[in-house]
Amino acid sequence: MPWLVAGDHVVASLEIADTHTSRRRGLIGRDGIEGALLLDPARSVHTIGMKFPIDVAHLDNDLVVLSVTTMKPGRLGRYHPHARKVIEAEAGMLHRWGIEPGVQLEIRG
Repeated sequence: MPWLVAGDHVVASLEIADTHTSRRRGLIGRDGIEGALLLDPARSVHTIGMKFPIDVAHLDNDLVVLSVTTMKPGRLGRYHPHARKVIEAEAGMLHRWGIEPGVQLEIRG
């Protein structure tokens, strides 16, 4: 399983949704997620059909964090024209992991 790395620290296990079907499904219908989900490619997300609030980090093609927001279930997220990928995690986790705009992320494994 891949790992999400920030700086020198592994912050979470990482699921990767890189097909149309897996990106479309995302976290819909789940009760939660351990770790994070990378949607690649993606510029926006929604939480319609989700059972829990999520943190969303928009990333550029080099995995630099452009923005971080928290979304409640049943919402449409803002389109981020410079984003190429999106990380989703349970609400509060990105802050706990120190993921904020400007942070360089890495995927290992």
